[in-house]
Amino acid sequence: MSLKILPYVHIETFGCQMNESDSELVRSMLKQQGFVFTEDRERADVVLVNTCAIRENAHNKIYAHLSELKAVKKQRPLVVGVLGCMAQNLKSDLADKEPIIDVLAGPDSYRQLPSLLTTALEAQEQGLARKRFALDLSEYETYEGILPDRDSGVNAWITVMRGCDNFCSFCVVPYTRGRERSRDPESILLEARDAAARGFRQMTLLGQNVNSYRHGEWDFAKLISAVADQPGIKRVRFTSPHPKDFPPALIEAIATHPRICKHIHLPLQSGSDRILELMGRTYTGTEYLALVDRIRHVVPDVVLTTDIICGFCSESEDDFQATARLVEQAQLDSAYIFKYSERKNTIAARKYIDDVPEQVKGQRVSQLVELQRTITAARNRRYIGKDIEILIEGDATRSSTQAMGKTDGNVTVVWEKSTGHFEPGTLTTKHIFDASAATLYGK
Repeated sequence: MSLKILPYVHIETFGCQMNESDSELVRSMLKQQGFVFTEDRERADVVLVNTCAIRENAHNKIYAHLSELKAVKKQRPLVVGVLGCMAQNLKSDLADKEPIIDVLAGPDSYRQLPSLLTTALEAQEQGLARKRFALDLSEYETYEGILPDRDSGVNAWITVMRGCDNFCSFCVVPYTRGRERSRDPESILLEARDAAARGFRQMTLLGQNVNSYRHGEWDFAKLISAVADQPGIKRVRFTSPHPKDFPPALIEAIATHPRICKHIHLPLQSGSDRILELMGRTYTGTEYLALVDRIRHVVPDVVLTTDIICGFCSESEDDFQATARLVEQAQLDSAYIFKYSERKNTIAARKYIDDVPEQVKGQRVSQLVELQRTITAARNRRYIGKDIEILIEGDATRSSTQAMGKTDGNVTVVWEKSTGHFEPGTLTTKHIFDASAATLYGK
């Protein structure tokens, strides 16, 4: 590095777990080149914003954040870099409308960041305005050979594959993260062992559609079982699969391996067959329910969660009621429910009209949230009176006198620290005496 001083970097991450994982890769690559990281934005010479492009709310947060950085940049020298899906999908808008941005880098271009930032910092020293962009998608980049720089904690995110080939009509991921490619299993196992050696006790394997993982003779069921077999690891989770091709071998692995968590996040998106077809989801509501039944038959105590979009293009009241009926039938443990927001460059943006009024979208979200809250509360009450094993994570959100952890099924449990054992990363057993739609209460 040819700079006069070592630059301090502050990174802020928005969006999904994949972005969290990517930020850890970015930290690792930049630290290897002499960059120093700081949690204090006011001290930073470089601020990197790792962005999400999934929903409008994420876009609005990031634009507001860039406005804050614009004010900072008027007061002192600062290099601003925008990374991730929003950089990839809205490159022209960001380059033209946000002059404070010095560096744009998409998810497949992070190996170029050290040189991009060095060039931007050198230009700033010389009083020049010199933007640097790296936005090419790759068919091969999986960041092999780079061990993430992780903060301390209980859970380690491990990206096992990148990209997506499904092209759901509402989704921007294939355009921001490219086509599917799977990592070498040996590098994944090496990363898992490294994380375990650093004190992480839970591994969460990430992919846009983990069902599609393939590397030679390895499929995802073989991979997750191998990760769960590594010493020092107490739990292994994964996200997300696709309902269209959920492999029986993976259901069997979840049922039989003691360290693979009995929790499956199974995105539904809609209960209307007409809307599912418009979304390009390639399954029907009946097929989704059959998969739920099949999973529960093999793994009776499984916890099933989902994603649902309300107000997709042309969604009628009948379509919405079909979703509500399916939610009632499926009796899933919880759901993330969102309003549809059109994403630039998606199939839906090109082919369909976003014609459901925002007020109607909001009403449907509220109705579905209330329905699911009732179902979740009832399902959580089945734990009352039982002794449940919990992986301790740390202090409870609402009180430092309480500890919190997660069940095998990823349900939050809180208890008073005064009742005994409290060490993050360890397993403990608590007797559940009460439950709400959000939390189990133990002692």
